[in-house]
Amino acid sequence: MFAEQDWNDAAEPLPRGAPEGPGRPGPTTGKRRLPGTGRDSGASRKRPRKRKKGGGPRAAAEELPASPDEPREVGQRPDREGPAEPAEESGKPAGLSRRQRRNRQKRQQEPPAGSDGERGSGPGPPDPPGPAEAPPEPRSGRSAALRARMEERLLGARFRYLNQQLYTGSSQDAARLFRADPAAFHLYHRGFERQVRRWPERPVQRIVRYLRRRPASLVVADFGCGDCTLAASVRNQVHCFDLVPLSPRVTVCDMAKVPLATESVDVAVFCLALMGTNLQEILGEANRVLKLGGTLMVAEVASRFEDTHAFLKAMTQLGFKTVSKDLSSSYFYLLEFAKTGPARPGPAPGLRLRPCLYKRR
Repeated sequence: MFAEQDWNDAAEPLPRGAPEGPGRPGPTTGKRRLPGTGRDSGASRKRPRKRKKGGGPRAAAEELPASPDEPREVGQRPDREGPAEPAEESGKPAGLSRRQRRNRQKRQQEPPAGSDGERGSGPGPPDPPGPAEAPPEPRSGRSAALRARMEERLLGARFRYLNQQLYTGSSQDAARLFRADPAAFHLYHRGFERQVRRWPERPVQRIVRYLRRRPASLVVADFGCGDCTLAASVRNQVHCFDLVPLSPRVTVCDMAKVPLATESVDVAVFCLALMGTNLQEILGEANRVLKLGGTLMVAEVASRFEDTHAFLKAMTQLGFKTVSKDLSSSYFYLLEFAKTGPARPGPAPGLRLRPCLYKRR
């Protein structure tokens, strides 16, 4: 470095024709420039920035050139000497957040397009066979099931209606009803069988066991026989009476007027058949056909009895005495009577049974 002095005094004239160069005074000024103050030497004499502490790939990449005359690479920043900084270092993209780099790595690890059925348009490997699916239910099958359910509901509604007509009308009304529409009786009998099938024991079987213990020579009259189960289960002669013939053995008639001679039978049976509002007339007909000392068997729904004691007392007015009673079942009561004589005239106020009405479910 030069000491401070008056450069006008230190200036020396140049030889004529000498070329002008850096550090030399121009033809107009005639003054010498300080070293390093010229325009051309600013970039070459500029001191490099201090490198940050710590090594690594970035520090190695930012190493300055050995001399100021070493050419810069393409893309090198003007204020930093050394090779150009690469776009990606150690597999990490520049300018991306950690989440973006993680998403890029996931995309790079995904299989190429066309390797499965969802990505790409090329054919992929066939999917492994899965479990066989059950074939859809045919439309005809669904229609048949729906029709069966509707028929079942209609059957229940019609049974409740017919049952109400039988219990709230007289035996003459019931005879006229089924005489006009015999198919209604078949429908009623189906509903009746469906109800009784839920019981733990059928009352007709109790009566069958009773008759099998008695002599087979006894003549039996079955009032409201239905499908003649009693007649088919015993060896006795059985007269079967009902409103509609479900069997060739059935004699169609009104239960208050059966075609039998007076005192011609030994046993009279009412198995869930005490219907109608004219009970005194129906039971009086049973007294008429029974022999003196003959047996009357009554099996009826337990909930129909309002007052069992009053009912048994009214039976004495009709010429019967109580032999036995089985009230143990919550489904039906089984009563046994013996004929003591003809029925006495006059009303029997205690001879009442509730109508057996089924609720809608």
